[in-house]
Amino acid sequence: MINTAIAGVLLAVTSTFPVLDGWVEQDWASGALLTVEDSTGVRADAAGEAVVGGHFRIGSATKTFVATVVLQLVDEGRVGLDDPVDRYVAGVPKGDLITVRQVLNHTSGLYDYAHEAGYSTNRWRGADRFRTYRPQELLDVAFAGTPYFHPGQGWHYSNTNYVVAGMLIERVTGRTYGDEVRARILRPLGLTRTTVPGRWPALPHPHARGYTEVDGRLVDATLMNPTLDWAAGEMISTADDLNRFFDALLGGRLTSAASLAEMRRTVDDTGTIFAYGLGLQRFDLPCGRSVWGHGGELIGYLTYATRADDGTRATLSYNPLPAEVPGEAVIGLFGSIYC
Repeated sequence: MINTAIAGVLLAVTSTFPVLDGWVEQDWASGALLTVEDSTGVRADAAGEAVVGGHFRIGSATKTFVATVVLQLVDEGRVGLDDPVDRYVAGVPKGDLITVRQVLNHTSGLYDYAHEAGYSTNRWRGADRFRTYRPQELLDVAFAGTPYFHPGQGWHYSNTNYVVAGMLIERVTGRTYGDEVRARILRPLGLTRTTVPGRWPALPHPHARGYTEVDGRLVDATLMNPTLDWAAGEMISTADDLNRFFDALLGGRLTSAASLAEMRRTVDDTGTIFAYGLGLQRFDLPCGRSVWGHGGELIGYLTYATRADDGTRATLSYNPLPAEVPGEAVIGLFGSIYC
C-alpha cells in the first residue's frame, strides 16, 4: 500500500460507499470521493486522502462549461452552430469548412496538440509543469500537425477544439473565456468553490494531493500551472458544485430547450465508452440506463460528473495510483448508483 507517512494521507472512515475504501486498500487510488444527490437527499463519502467537500482538478469537464457559454451565445444570436469557425477565429486550418458544431463535438478533424511530447498535463513534465502557455502557442502546435480527417468525416477527441472554442468566446464577447464562465455560470448558480485558475499552480483547501510514478517512485504532482490545458481542461471544482452545474444545465436552466437538445445530439460511433454531443458525454450503463455528463483527467486527478434524466446526479473524483482503478470497477460503482 502507499506509504501514508510519506504521502501525508489522512484516512477517512466511509460507510455509504465502502467500495471507495477498497480502492485505497488495493493501491488503486490514494484518495477517492463521491457525492450522490437524488430524491432521498445527499450522500457523500471520502476514502484515503480525499475529504468530503474537497477541491480537485476537473480536467476535461471544463469543456462542458465552455460549450455551455458557446450555446448561450447561440441563444443570443451572436454565434451560429453551423457557421464556419473562421467567422470567429482566424487561422484555423480549413476554418472555412469546419463549423462551430464540429469544433464542439470533435468532428473537426483538428490535430490534438496534447499528443505532442511535452504538451500533455496527463504526463509528468518536471519543471515545465510551472511554465505558462498562451492559447495561440497551443494552436500553433496543433495547426502544424496533420488533421485526422476532412471536417465532418470522422470523430476524434481533440483538446485543440476547446482551445478554439475558448478563443471564439473571447473574440465574440471581448472578454476572457474565464470571465464569461464566471459571469454566466458560476455566479448565477452560486458555484463559489469552482475556479478558473489561470497561472495559479495550487488548489484551494481542502484538497487531496495527486501523485504520479516517475522512475519507479511516487512523485507529488499536485502543483502545476494549468495554462497548458486552458479552456480544454484547466478548471478546479468540488463534487457538490459539479452536481449543481450539471443539474442546472441538464435541467434546462442554462440554455434554451433548443440549445440543450443540440448539446444532447451525439456522435455515437466514437470507439470509446461514451457517445459525444456538444461538450456532453453520454454513458450507457449495462442495465440499459444512460447518464449524461463529462469526465476529466489531469495528472494526479480523475473525475466523472454525471446526471440521469430523473435528476439523480453523482460526481466521482479520485487520485489514481500506478495500479489504476479498473474500468469495470468505475462502471460497477455508477451501476450501483443508477441501476
